[in-house]
Amino acid sequence: MNTCETDDWRSRRGAAAAGTAGDEPDVSRAGLCLARLTLVPALVLVSWLAVALPLLMAGVFTPLPAIALFVPVAALVLTFGLRAVRPPAGHGGRWGSWWTVAGLLAVTVAFCALQLATYSQQIVVRRDPASYFNFATWLAGHGSLPIHALQQAFGGADPALSFGSPAFYQHGSVLWPQFMAGTPMILAPVGRLAGPYAMLAVMPVLGGLAVLSFGGLVARLIGPRWAPAGALALALTWPMMMISRSIYSETAALVLMCGGLALTLDAVRSDRRLPALLGGLALGLTILVRIDGLRDVLPVVAYAGLLVALRRRTGPALFAGLVAGVAAGLIEGYTMSRPYLHYVGGSLVPLLYIGVAVVVVSALATLVIRRRGLPDLTRFRLPDLVVPVTFAVMAFFAARPKFQIVRRVPDNPDDRANAAYIAALQKSLRLPLDPNRQYSELSLHWVTWYIGVPATLLATIGAGLLARKLLRRRRTEWALPYAVIAWTTVTTLWRPGITPDQPWGSRRLIVVVLPGLLLFALWLVAWAVRNVRRLGYGPQIAAATAVAGVALIMVPTVLTSAGLAFTPTEQGEVAQARSMCHRIGPRATVLIVERVTADRFTQLIRGMCGVPSGRIQARPGSSTAAAEDVSRIARKVAAAGRRPVLLGANSADVAPYGRASQVFHVFTRRDSSSLVSAPQGTWSLTINVWMADPVYAG
Repeated sequence: MNTCETDDWRSRRGAAAAGTAGDEPDVSRAGLCLARLTLVPALVLVSWLAVALPLLMAGVFTPLPAIALFVPVAALVLTFGLRAVRPPAGHGGRWGSWWTVAGLLAVTVAFCALQLATYSQQIVVRRDPASYFNFATWLAGHGSLPIHALQQAFGGADPALSFGSPAFYQHGSVLWPQFMAGTPMILAPVGRLAGPYAMLAVMPVLGGLAVLSFGGLVARLIGPRWAPAGALALALTWPMMMISRSIYSETAALVLMCGGLALTLDAVRSDRRLPALLGGLALGLTILVRIDGLRDVLPVVAYAGLLVALRRRTGPALFAGLVAGVAAGLIEGYTMSRPYLHYVGGSLVPLLYIGVAVVVVSALATLVIRRRGLPDLTRFRLPDLVVPVTFAVMAFFAARPKFQIVRRVPDNPDDRANAAYIAALQKSLRLPLDPNRQYSELSLHWVTWYIGVPATLLATIGAGLLARKLLRRRRTEWALPYAVIAWTTVTTLWRPGITPDQPWGSRRLIVVVLPGLLLFALWLVAWAVRNVRRLGYGPQIAAATAVAGVALIMVPTVLTSAGLAFTPTEQGEVAQARSMCHRIGPRATVLIVERVTADRFTQLIRGMCGVPSGRIQARPGSSTAAAEDVSRIARKVAAAGRRPVLLGANSADVAPYGRASQVFHVFTRRDSSSLVSAPQGTWSLTINVWMADPVYAG
């Protein structure tokens, strides 16, 4: 057996056996506080999701039972999860200082405050944030799925009447939300207890916790002194600000990803099984938040197999937690988001096959390594070759627009709607008309738009050097984070799988790609500072090197974000929606007679106003419904003992049926949309709704 691979692992096992963290004199209280504080957000989310999902599956997801169960579960999870904390001794016998803790908390609080001051009220369904809001609003009011259309309130079914809208799929007389339930389950209790403003304000807080969690990962992998700088580098990126101002699934996924990786590192270092189980669970539950997490966690399977092969008791625990989290997400998706899974089936099914293959290969590799030991990866100069290979991969993505244009032919209604949207954008931006173009070949350029070319180059160098060290069995604490970052970055850059306008498309980068590249870049800067000190240049030169390196990372980021960071978007929608609900009044059945208004407001009215709402299909070649269909269905509503209320985008849409009045008016700003350059500034947005309240004798 080749025993050279055991040196680093044995030293870690010996350190773990030396005693608990509280028994180690070389671990400062500040370091212990830093390590534990940065695990708390992920552990709290794990506790909440573990309680909320069974209640939702049982149809009894209401705040009081959920909170009553959450408190003891969270106490147990935090107790056992924080036992994993084993900060390594730093230079001079200390790991972390109170200045580090204060700096990290200052970045977190400042980021959270800025996002709270500028958070979006995006509740009118145009894109995913409003869809998540309306999903969460329904859960807040009802605590169960599916969403019931209440056909009896419309006098029964009618061929011109339907109830679905974007992100809410109709199946018979019920509707199923498009997305995974993780984020709505986090928001729903707040909405039930404190209302829509508080629900929207959860996202800046969650974004601050994601920045804090990332700082903890930086501290573990690079050093505690770099944690505030790492947190600030992520906080300054516009994608991080964007997902913290509106309801995006990526925000909670980032907390779970960073916290899960940090918890796994601590569990492996301390050789504790239960924290390893919780680390795997946190990583697995990213699937409950966003289905793309299934791709991101595949390297965790291989890493768990490696731990098993090395006879580390944390390996089976990590794998069990991961399987439990992934299973929870897949079960929820299959039972409550199946139309969405069907829509993404073209990429999901191959990913499931890849997942099975990874499990099989990992199992075989585990058996081989357990019997023969780790292979000698230094043969054939592999550590030296990995550096040019890293550069070659990044050079390929940089040059990709020169030799490839990615297109996709629409084969379903959603894809056709996306193609029409891209065509409209191309026309407004004066670009060549090519509605099937996906712009995926520009994915690396997206990265440079948000963190800059210098940071991307530093990250490439850092990734190559780290891979070299890993192949030489050094810096083994990087094994899992490196695998996750490298795998997800390459696969995401190759196929982002998202509507490509920016900054919208940047959400695909924010969970792993941008944080991972920032980690690599900061590690290289820290490595350079250490080498400057080792060469005896003195503290002033080392400090100048650190400042220069951090400036190279942050200055381009600030230049991109500055034009967007202080401009609130999607303002006034909550107040207008409440006013509209008041104007609609009691015992109403809402009939939306114009297509765009139906897309935007059908579920908002159903969930926020608490009245049945449906849409009357538009005439061919028109955006409004036929008058005979409107009159017929309105009379059926009146015959059922309810008030028919008609809504449209303009007074002309509803004036033929009664006195028209404007019930919703918003003139605000929204994120701009760019296809071939970084986003700059915001665009204006106007939304109007007009209402008529006709009287029918029945």
